[in-house]
Amino acid sequence: MRIGIVGAGNIGGNLTRRLTALGHVVKVANSRGPETLSQLAGETGALACTPSEAVLDAELIIVTIPQIRIPDLGSTLLKDVPKSVPVIDTGNYYPKERDGLIAEIENGEPESVWVERHLGHSVIKAFNGIYAQHLLDRHLPAGTPNRIALPVAGDDQAAKKIVMQLVEELGFDAVDAGPLAESWRQQPATPVYGADLGAEGVTKALLEAPKERPEQFRM
Repeated sequence: MRIGIVGAGNIGGNLTRRLTALGHVVKVANSRGPETLSQLAGETGALACTPSEAVLDAELIIVTIPQIRIPDLGSTLLKDVPKSVPVIDTGNYYPKERDGLIAEIENGEPESVWVERHLGHSVIKAFNGIYAQHLLDRHLPAGTPNRIALPVAGDDQAAKKIVMQLVEELGFDAVDAGPLAESWRQQPATPVYGADLGAEGVTKALLEAPKERPEQFRM
């Protein structure tokens, strides 16, 4: 599959490593320019490029940048991307550590709903609650005991199915976490976040998530 990754931090970099190892054709971009990605490109065989080049002709797109930088992408980056192309949002809102105040999220709008609105394209929330290193060293074949499960939320059922298949291919069980409006259940400090649970544990943790954002993730 042709995959475009916008963002080359810990999650974006390790997804580039895993996806290229699985045989996918990956283009990866960041905000600093392709020349800053030469080491990652040399290591993985991915093509370092600009964000607009990364999404061009991609069959799946992963946006993995700080929440506060989402508006910088604007509604034009994905304007020519067919609506059928899945777009994964891996992001989290960290107001005190990184992002500052985003009023809409503070007032209850789920993080990925806010992202979807700014990008002008439906998104699927995934990979936001796993440690980046675990993408490299905790993947296991299907059916293996203690296989980590990851929640996947979104409204486009066809896109969600593709993303869940990709999660499985990467070596994790995929759990349907419902519509994007319910994706607050997998935001930071919820029971599922960073917990490395199996499929049953993820399902239970999603149901137990409190609606109110905890104090440490509010301004």
